[in-house]
Amino acid sequence: LLFIKTIVVEVFFLNGNTCASLTFFYFCTTFLVMAVILQIETSTTVCSAALSQNSSCIMERTELGGLSHATMLPRFLQEIVSFLTKENLKVDAVSVSCGPGSYTGLRIGVSSAKGLCYGWNVPLIAVDTLAVLCEGLIETGMTLGEDDLLCPMIDARRMEVYTAFYNKHLERVVPISAEIVSEDSFSDILASHKVYFFGDGAEKCRNVLTHQNAIFVPNVVPFAKNMTRLSATFFAQEKFQDVAYFEPFYLKDFIATLPKKLI
Repeated sequence: LLFIKTIVVEVFFLNGNTCASLTFFYFCTTFLVMAVILQIETSTTVCSAALSQNSSCIMERTELGGLSHATMLPRFLQEIVSFLTKENLKVDAVSVSCGPGSYTGLRIGVSSAKGLCYGWNVPLIAVDTLAVLCEGLIETGMTLGEDDLLCPMIDARRMEVYTAFYNKHLERVVPISAEIVSEDSFSDILASHKVYFFGDGAEKCRNVLTHQNAIFVPNVVPFAKNMTRLSATFFAQEKFQDVAYFEPFYLKDFIATLPKKLI
């Protein structure tokens, strides 16, 4: 992130009855803001933590093996703290993927992020999980048309997904919602746009959404490293959350159920 500071200096010369004013414009300071941001992504079955500096990911730890976030995330964070100490780096902010997604995963990620913010006295950044998925698709280098739309999907069980629509510039054009997918879903959008479906909720929709404009992209999951650009942007804009009162975006209320063997 490049910030250029301009100072205007007015110099007055007094010469008899003549007063001349000269205004000098010059760049007095040009510097790079080397923001170090710790990023946490635990909204799905993927547990991931990353460290970015000056909008580049410099360290990442990821576990794809399922819902072991309570065990894996503290281990990843300890490794990152050790790396910070070794490299003599100081964290400027903590960024967390805020949902929608797994209730338990989001609670683990957000509570960890808030604890770090309190301990380090740094701001908290919240990043939309569906936008993180979009970043993951874009970073594959896929060529997108100007009218193409991105539809990340997070599995919400059965035929329900958490989803939204974004354009290629990551501007949300359809709000985030919980949708029960049927063969008629998104028909008005598919009639006029090529739509890329991806995320862990998309695969179960492949045999349902059969329109010729529906394109399914496999193996796109939210990683903490995919939060880098968005986190850096929010940091530059000072778009911070209230650490004390921030809550994840669950989208739906949590409903506790008993395992079948206990019923």
